[in-house]
Amino acid sequence: METVSIIIPNYNGAKWLSPCLESIRKHVTMPHEVIVVDNGSSDPSLRLCLQHKVKLVSLPGNRGFPAACNFGLRVSTGDALMLLNNDTQMTAGALDNMMRCLYSSDDVGLVGPMTNYASGKQKIKEPFTSIADMAARMNQPDSLQWRETERIVGLCFLFKRELMDRIGELDERFSPGHFEDDDYCYRARQAGYRLFIVGDAFIYHRGSASFKLESRDKIKALLKTNRQKFIDKWGVDPHAFI
Repeated sequence: METVSIIIPNYNGAKWLSPCLESIRKHVTMPHEVIVVDNGSSDPSLRLCLQHKVKLVSLPGNRGFPAACNFGLRVSTGDALMLLNNDTQMTAGALDNMMRCLYSSDDVGLVGPMTNYASGKQKIKEPFTSIADMAARMNQPDSLQWRETERIVGLCFLFKRELMDRIGELDERFSPGHFEDDDYCYRARQAGYRLFIVGDAFIYHRGSASFKLESRDKIKALLKTNRQKFIDKWGVDPHAFI
């Protein structure tokens, strides 16, 4: 059976990280490891990680989301690698169904779940009721719910180690965050891998929790800057894939 490394970047997110770690403990039954990469938090995040006995990478300062993910990837041991936002919550059966999709074919390289908060095709169309209710209704195994796509949102990225071995880590030019997920998806497709939205997997997402610590104007400027970095790198607009 394949093992999974779940990598969670964190910056002063203890109040979100706690339910995230608890949801993994409760709902992930397959062989796995949890790696929290902390970006120099001053809140109780480090103590929380010690309490949950996860693998902890503690950075002295805030290196941003892509760099934190890369630190986690370097110490990971799993066959499959999951980059998971700290403001998400796993649900019963979601990871199992995502793994079924990921390993359904050799050319599937990267998959992501449905969620209540995301841009693009992964956002559920029906009204959100509760985490338990959405999971009970959506996480029934059904491969007919898998949809090939050009883009997976980085709130929950599950990919094969062989993909990383082939295309490398996240591009840290997009630090502190935004569009590093679009870039990784583009690189995966350039390397011949297919991407899938796993329609029979629901994961709860609180939504942009870390970036809500920043001002709206600052986030808007960052989005504009990093979108242009993507265009400069690839010659295409990432918004074409949403």
